[in-house]
Amino acid sequence: MATYEDSLASLDGEIMPALEATIPVTDEGLLRGDGVFEAVRVYEGTPFRLEDHLARLERSATNLRLPVDLEAVRADFWRLLAQAGSDSPPEAVRILVTRGGRRILLTEPLPELPERIRLGSVTYAPTRILDGVKSLSYAANMLARRVAVEAGFDEALLVTPHGRVLEGPTSSVFWVKGGELLTPPLSDHILASITRRLVMEVVEVTERESTLDDLLGADEVFLASSMREVHPVSAVDDRAFDSDAPVTARTAAAVGQRLTQELA
Repeated sequence: MATYEDSLASLDGEIMPALEATIPVTDEGLLRGDGVFEAVRVYEGTPFRLEDHLARLERSATNLRLPVDLEAVRADFWRLLAQAGSDSPPEAVRILVTRGGRRILLTEPLPELPERIRLGSVTYAPTRILDGVKSLSYAANMLARRVAVEAGFDEALLVTPHGRVLEGPTSSVFWVKGGELLTPPLSDHILASITRRLVMEVVEVTERESTLDDLLGADEVFLASSMREVHPVSAVDDRAFDSDAPVTARTAAAVGQRLTQELA
C-alpha cells in the first residue's frame, strides 16, 4: 500500500508535502467520487506514455461531462517532477480532477507486490454508464480486492454473475492456452488499459470472451498494469499454476524491451 510521508502534491498548481494538501469537504470528488484520475509510472524521472494517460484522462472527463484544463494538468505534472528532484525521483504520479474543479497530483512509491500473485474470483457487475471512464468511483474495485484478501488471496479477479472473466480491480488479465495468449475484449466493459495495449503491441494476443472455467483450464495467467508491468499469477481460486511460464516470461521480456526503447 502506498504511503505518502515523503510524497509531494500539486494542488491547483501549488506544490506542497502531500500530507499538508487539503480540499474542502464540499468537493463532490470527495462526497460522491465524482471525478477522474490517472496513475502514471515514472522511471528514474521519466514518465511512461504520459500523453496516452492525459488523452485517456480527457476522454474520461468528457464522458463525465467534467471540464478539465489539460494544459494546466500537463504543466502541473512537469513542475511536480522537477520539484521532486533527481535524488529520490517518484516511482508514480497520480493525477485527479474533481467535480469541485480541483487538479490534484501526488507522487507515489510503487506498492509492494509478491513475485507471483494469487487471484481469488469475486462476482462483479460492471456499471455500463461508466464504460471508458477511469473515475474516482473505485469503491467496488477496492471492496473486491478486500474480499479476495479476506479469503486468503493477494488480489481479486473480477468475474460477472454469468461467469465471464473481466479483469483485476486495477489491472488487465491475460492467459495462455496451447501457446495462444488471450485477453477479454473491450466490449466486455473492461478498462482500455495503456499497459494492456502495450502488451498487444509487442506480442500476438487474441481477444476472446472467456469464462472462469476457461481461465481455470489455462496453462499460464498473468496481470498487466502500469504499476505491475507483467505480473505472473501462481493461482486462481484453487487452481495452481506452474512457475515455469514461458509465454509470460517472453511477454515480460518484450514489454521490458519496449519500455527501455521508449524511455530512451
